[in-house]
Amino acid sequence: MTPAASLPMPAIERDTLATFKTPGRRYWLALLTAAGITALGTWTFAILMKRGLGITGLDEPVMWGGLIASFVAFIGISHSGTLVSAILYFTRSPLRSSVGRSAEAMTVIAIMTAGLYPLMHMGRTWFAFWLLPYWNQRQLWPNFHSPLIWDIFAVCCYMTISILFLYMGMLPDLALLAKRVKGWRRTLYRVMSLGFSNTDAEWNLFERAYPIFAAVAIPLAVSVHSVVSWDFAMTLVPGWHSTIFAPYFVAGAIFSGLAMAIILLAFLRKGYNLHAYLREAHFEILAKLLLAMSFVMTSVYLTELFMAHYRGSPTEVSIFTFRMFGHYALVYWVIILCNCVIPLLVLFRRFRRSIGWMVFVSVAVIIGMWFERFMFVVTSLSHNYEPYGWRFYMLSAKELTLCLAGFGFFALLFMVFAKLLPSISVSETMQAQHAAAHAGDEGAHG
Repeated sequence: MTPAASLPMPAIERDTLATFKTPGRRYWLALLTAAGITALGTWTFAILMKRGLGITGLDEPVMWGGLIASFVAFIGISHSGTLVSAILYFTRSPLRSSVGRSAEAMTVIAIMTAGLYPLMHMGRTWFAFWLLPYWNQRQLWPNFHSPLIWDIFAVCCYMTISILFLYMGMLPDLALLAKRVKGWRRTLYRVMSLGFSNTDAEWNLFERAYPIFAAVAIPLAVSVHSVVSWDFAMTLVPGWHSTIFAPYFVAGAIFSGLAMAIILLAFLRKGYNLHAYLREAHFEILAKLLLAMSFVMTSVYLTELFMAHYRGSPTEVSIFTFRMFGHYALVYWVIILCNCVIPLLVLFRRFRRSIGWMVFVSVAVIIGMWFERFMFVVTSLSHNYEPYGWRFYMLSAKELTLCLAGFGFFALLFMVFAKLLPSISVSETMQAQHAAAHAGDEGAHG
């Protein structure tokens, strides 16, 4: 397959515009499936609004369950997109032009999906306005010392920067495509491009402003999931009260985010015939990063076990023993299998160069990371300090439907994005081609 850098510029435009053509049968089938799962979740949410959180099975002492686990999982998935794209931008990696745009879109869509779960978990969603940061003289604002309020600030800031980072990077592409398409798309792209006309002055401003967003996105991405980890670490609940949670959550977020990026890029490659832009070499690099994060997660799991015994707290020892051999033992060993064992396939070139196998590994990681969030949320609450309060909790059918609906909603939005907006950065691909041609000319003259 011819690399993107060696393709002529009209071919790059043609391939990008080809993604906007009338979709085929497989696309509609996937879209309807995602829409159906989302609709089922919406119907279940309507029941929850009418009957309350009791339909989920949440009860003392387990007041956080699958909904909060899904919130943490989608915040984690969102973590890698903007972070990886910004890092690739500063390192001038050729991988960025192929995977950056999709990764950034993944971030925005995952944050939008994650934001739905706290609203569901409130039960009385119509009181959600109390979470908004507005001033009032009656001092009714929630406690600023609560980590749950920190989430609002952190997630809102991260979403704002991620949207701006994604949108600003698309401006040159939208201006270019506005000249190539017809009908309602031309009007849409012309309005969204904000009058970007590809002049030297505009590119000078663009090259000066874009690195600022990238520089802000990197520390913000790290801080957001650290703040989410403090929802747990700032409590005294056994299994939660630990200083390792911030790096633990950040590493897990990058791990699950890379896995989701591989799945989405494989979908784009297959569905839109973008083999020249999303090559096996790109997936191999992502596979190696995924393996590295698997090693980090394995190290974290071992560190948790060691520190629980090193501190000598019988409660801490009890909670980890319960996770490994108690009611949730199957969940624990599924996590170890999906997050620590299956990624070892990447060690073999045959597997990491195979798109199908990498999708399999990535799906296993997504499953393992969701169960990991479920495990540490539920087990610490169900096996707390007081033995008479211990309780076995599992997802109800309705709560499981709400959790799955998030993945349907995420897939639905991403498929709409891929059909409506450019999933590959046209301008950066052209710049990479121009740089490669310029380097070739210098080599020939030299």
